[in-house]
Amino acid sequence: MADLFSEGVDGFLSYLDLEKGLSENTLAGYRSDLLQFTDFLRAKRSLGSWKQVTGSDASDWIYSLSEQDYSNASLCRKLSSVRALDRYLLSERLINRSFTEIVSGPALRRKAPSALSIQEVERLLLAPEETSPVGLRDRAMLELFYSSGLRVSELANLKLQQVDLELGALKVFGKGSKERVCPIGRKAIAAIDRYLARGRPSLVKSKTGSSVFLSSRGTEISRKTIWYLVKKYTKEAGIDRPVKPHTLRHSFATHLLTGGADLRVIQELLGHADIATTQIYTSVESERTRSAHDEFHPRSKDSM
Repeated sequence: MADLFSEGVDGFLSYLDLEKGLSENTLAGYRSDLLQFTDFLRAKRSLGSWKQVTGSDASDWIYSLSEQDYSNASLCRKLSSVRALDRYLLSERLINRSFTEIVSGPALRRKAPSALSIQEVERLLLAPEETSPVGLRDRAMLELFYSSGLRVSELANLKLQQVDLELGALKVFGKGSKERVCPIGRKAIAAIDRYLARGRPSLVKSKTGSSVFLSSRGTEISRKTIWYLVKKYTKEAGIDRPVKPHTLRHSFATHLLTGGADLRVIQELLGHADIATTQIYTSVESERTRSAHDEFHPRSKDSM
């Protein structure tokens, strides 16, 4: 028979699934964190209901984890899961007061995402030779990746009916099945048009669906293949550092910000639910500004 802790967690996970439409992987992460928390409440605090939980219980749990081999990022994620549960329990009136409101997590300095220079992006996008259906596909795929700032899963799952080349836009269903509209740049439109006309028809098989980017077997291209292709073309472009698919998304956002785009616009284009997630790109621009100041301002130079 389920106890009150399990009922609260199960209700919260059902809410995230049905109301928020979160993915199975995200739900599994919440479940793991919350089961770990409830195990602590039962074993170390001998508690039996959410109404008994206090801020000290949550703080002590995080402190106990900090003495184990957990990074600050993991601890912050776990506390975030408990905070989200706390808000749900309050909204459902299953508790009378918050047990995380005054709990502080470990300090976490988010690392600025790695981005390519504009010149490096140019070399990478030109690496696929458009002399074969696969080359046409890969050029179109990389151009669209950088032009629209898609996630690798969004690129892999893209369907023909989501793309409007005349309008120069595509509909994307991102995290939580949230829909957004992403513009497509002129060069990406031209590359996709060439691929759809001269590349994709040669990759179509009898059971091919409506996916835009196809494997040599006529099936939807996999995320693993996209990772492999980005690595391959990075090497061919002579870029001597690790580049992941997400690097193109980071480069998209960084170059928009450097060019003067509003942060809220970038948030919408990336599909971030929280502006705080997008603000990490401001640190990239701040570092660039600081470097320029150090290099060119006379009072920043070592010798005068």
